[in-house]
Amino acid sequence: MKRRALGRNGPMVGAVGLGCMSFAGAYGPADRRESLAVLERALDLGVTHLDTAIIYGNGLSEEIIGAFVRDHPGRFTIATKAGIRTQPTRHFDNKPGYLREALEGSLKRLGVEHVELFYLHRRDQEVPIEDAMETLVRFKEEGKIGGIGLSEIAPSTLERACAVHPVMAVQNEYSLWTRLPELGLIQACERLGVAFVPFSPVGRGIFSDAPVDPSTFGETDFRKANPRFMEPNFSANARFVDRFRAFAQERGWSVPALAIAWTLHRGDHLIPIPGTRTVRHLEQDAAAADIVLTAEDMAAIERILPAGFAHGPRYSDAQAVGPESYC
Repeated sequence: MKRRALGRNGPMVGAVGLGCMSFAGAYGPADRRESLAVLERALDLGVTHLDTAIIYGNGLSEEIIGAFVRDHPGRFTIATKAGIRTQPTRHFDNKPGYLREALEGSLKRLGVEHVELFYLHRRDQEVPIEDAMETLVRFKEEGKIGGIGLSEIAPSTLERACAVHPVMAVQNEYSLWTRLPELGLIQACERLGVAFVPFSPVGRGIFSDAPVDPSTFGETDFRKANPRFMEPNFSANARFVDRFRAFAQERGWSVPALAIAWTLHRGDHLIPIPGTRTVRHLEQDAAAADIVLTAEDMAAIERILPAGFAHGPRYSDAQAVGPESYC
């Protein structure tokens, strides 16, 4: 696996990481043994960057990772996130007391005394980013975290945060059908020496070898209420993806690997974190690091899936609360 730096002066990690939200059943039932098998295979493949969060199964994803790393200490660069409260209703909290409580809980579940990267999962607009950064800087000074991350933010927020302390990574959704970060955030990360970490680079499964069938989604599947997977949007999107699927298959590449490879080719500071709960999909995802795309390939993909092709917003109104808008 080729390696990339997780931010300026940050640790080197596999160019393709692993998002661990699926371990907690966000896209359907997850099997603990299979999740552990995915982590085992990740080590074989050089997938060394794991991304999790407290709200992934109310700590379940962290607990599964913790169970694995107890027998494999120091093998992964782990990132976790805090800042979203789900009770009594979903809201955001970047206050020092909550962030400390959240971090201590994450460390306990992960079975470690230090996590390499700790994100604000969402910004709390009632807490100035400068104040939130000061809290995170204290955690770093105490040796509890190695670097500071921010998620779903605007470039202006990143500029303000970096004026307080260097940021290691910014995480936002980015894929062939979600391209907002191209309008300033990817560029700001490069300018400021910050890793850009795309989540959902395979479009929550739309970029798969076999066509997706929304009628098979379980009631707890995140996509069940997602506009892009609902009609009439889904049929329109599927027609575009069918053409991309044919392009990949003609060249002997899996569809998810090509979609991830496209993100890798958008900049050397990008470290995508596709999520999966199966070994087979992990192997496809990791293969993206070996795909070399020419300028002609990138141009052909742009013709097949032009920026803005997706029908429907990336989130429903309920899902869209929290990410910062900037364009």
